[in-house]
Amino acid sequence: MTTDRDLHAHLIGQQGSRADLNTPVLVLDVEALDRNIVAMAALAAHHGVALRPHAKTHKSIDIALRQIKAGAVGVCCAKIGEAEVLAGGGVTGILITSPVAAPAAIDRLAALAVTAEGLMAVVDHPGVAERLQAALAAAEARLDVIIDIDPGIARTGVASAEAAVALAKVISASPNLEYQGVQFYCGSQQHIESYTDRRAAIVERTAYLQSVIAALADAGFAPEIITGSGTGTHRIDLDLGTFTELQAGSYVFMDKQYGDCDLTGEGGEAPFEVSLAVDARVVSANHDGLVTIDAGYKSLSTDGGVAVVQRGAPATAFFAFMGDEHAALIAPGIGAQLAPGDPVSLTVPHCDPTVNLYDSYHVVAGDTLVDIWPVSARGRAR
Repeated sequence: MTTDRDLHAHLIGQQGSRADLNTPVLVLDVEALDRNIVAMAALAAHHGVALRPHAKTHKSIDIALRQIKAGAVGVCCAKIGEAEVLAGGGVTGILITSPVAAPAAIDRLAALAVTAEGLMAVVDHPGVAERLQAALAAAEARLDVIIDIDPGIARTGVASAEAAVALAKVISASPNLEYQGVQFYCGSQQHIESYTDRRAAIVERTAYLQSVIAALADAGFAPEIITGSGTGTHRIDLDLGTFTELQAGSYVFMDKQYGDCDLTGEGGEAPFEVSLAVDARVVSANHDGLVTIDAGYKSLSTDGGVAVVQRGAPATAFFAFMGDEHAALIAPGIGAQLAPGDPVSLTVPHCDPTVNLYDSYHVVAGDTLVDIWPVSARGRAR
């Protein structure tokens, strides 16, 4: 099987070599990436809040280690499979943010707790906490746990303050579990485009979170860690001052969904740069108002709208999927402006699932390929 390194390693260090990449290809501007990493780390530090960015965005050992070097206390992982990969690559301070409930997965979590420094996991059900306690006892391991609180979307998390207290009691009675705090991630609010509307929604949800925290404190379970937030709400959450750590993830890349949001309430440019692109090429240009490129459903996520042109074609060109392998760029006269083989760079609709479609990041500085990093935890959804 031909790998990305087989195709492209000879281009590393050659000036302008981005233009020679086989497409479609996932491209990462390392200079913009590092500026984004430093900016979020500095913002969290300024507010006295820890940063534990979500690695489900990038699934990359290389990026996670850069984040920790810049000041992050660790990273978050959505699934134990991601955590296993990143821990194996030397990443510490991992929090698994989705409940681990399947028997085989609980056994894997107990085994990981033996070796992974600073590992934590969320729980949202007493029965799961009891099964986890048994697995940890058998493995002679201990694990810090966080109570996941449902922010109102009925996906995961305890559904009331009373349920949170009841779960905390089960955890406290489990000798191999150590209660550390709570998680509260308002996922459905992250992409509200209006800052005013997004802030109002988060203020209301934070009031509920504070009521759960108060109930836990009254029962003797005041949380040391209050973790959550995201790229869309990080400024609001820092201002409200309830979280002790942020889980923002997409800020490292930025995508169309977050590009459409006013993240600061101040207007103007976004506080983070677009560092991620899918580079494609024109493969057919036989119509005046349309060209076909080689990036379709298999190259870009479809859950966040459509891609937008970064460069190589008119910025006003409309992107339309044309099947698994192809998409159209539609604009007046575009068929005369572009020819087969011409490169086009796209800002992705939603970065997390788009990254999961690729084996590698093609890391560039300017227009020069400088490295190829694996998408280390690609496909590790269990």
